[in-house]
Amino acid sequence: MDNLENILSELEIKIADVKNINEINSLKNEYLGKKGKIGSLSSIIKTLSVDEKKEFGKKLNDLKMKATVLITEKENKINEEILNNKLKNESIDITLPATKINIGVPNILERIIEEIEELLISMGYDVVDGPEIEEDKYNFELLNIPKGHPARDAQDTFYIKDEEILLRSQTSPVQARVMLENEGKNPIRMICPGKTYRRDDDDATHSHQFMQIEGLLVDKDISLSDLKGTIDEIVKKLFGKDCITRFRPSYYQFTEPSVEVDISCFKCKGEGCNICKNTGWITVAGAGIVHPNVLKNCGYDPKIWSGFAFGFGAERLAMLKYGINDIRTFYTTDLRELERFARKDSE
Repeated sequence: MDNLENILSELEIKIADVKNINEINSLKNEYLGKKGKIGSLSSIIKTLSVDEKKEFGKKLNDLKMKATVLITEKENKINEEILNNKLKNESIDITLPATKINIGVPNILERIIEEIEELLISMGYDVVDGPEIEEDKYNFELLNIPKGHPARDAQDTFYIKDEEILLRSQTSPVQARVMLENEGKNPIRMICPGKTYRRDDDDATHSHQFMQIEGLLVDKDISLSDLKGTIDEIVKKLFGKDCITRFRPSYYQFTEPSVEVDISCFKCKGEGCNICKNTGWITVAGAGIVHPNVLKNCGYDPKIWSGFAFGFGAERLAMLKYGINDIRTFYTTDLRELERFARKDSE
């Protein structure tokens, strides 16, 4: 018991002379380590009687606590002195120019998609996603493209298994899934932006993977004028309020009537230039009134319901808006290239 008191007195004397962190760490190991002067005393307990164990154990715990407090207080005091010396002797010249750090910017395609999503959400549309590995049923058959139809060859589809499982060649199957889920009972307003895949050469204007932004509206008494009004809002959002829309007759399997969507050239204002190939007009989308067979296949009665659908290529919109000549630019990791488009957005 007397030894416990002596150890504490000895520690108090030694700790008064400690001047740095290394010395305090050494003192900590000397007294509180497993083989230290205090730590090693635990081995004595097993040699004592029951009554002696209680008394000795209590005093040993008190000693450990007091030693820990002494060492911790000294350590905190030394650390505080070190910090004060640094604050006193070290300084930062805040007038020096900062180091410029290059940071990333949003992907150009994401930016285009978000612009369209923001507009259509404000018009009551839902943004819907679907699987990129799709069934033939949703990608073709429900969309009025039966087996053996030449449109299947034209799209050069990536089949995965027995011409039944494939990489979707369009985002239209998402529309079919949503119509089936509604069971022909509710109106639909939706867009489904996402990746699509077709066998194609990778060059400056083509890619085997590209982004589509498709929209669908199903309700009662829908006409081409409703479609044109919606398209007008989208192109004005992207290319300015002076942009004019025109429809040209076309043919798609899932719409009837079908149209090609042209916009007035935003660069030359209709006078003719390299972007519009001197025609004054640029084709940006395909669209039309949903084919009655598609409505019927997806659970909607075409005598009651009607609708329109449209599809934009996100890459084409971005290439037109930002003057991009190579589709591979969208997948570059060169920050200098991306900054160029960030600057254009801010102008």
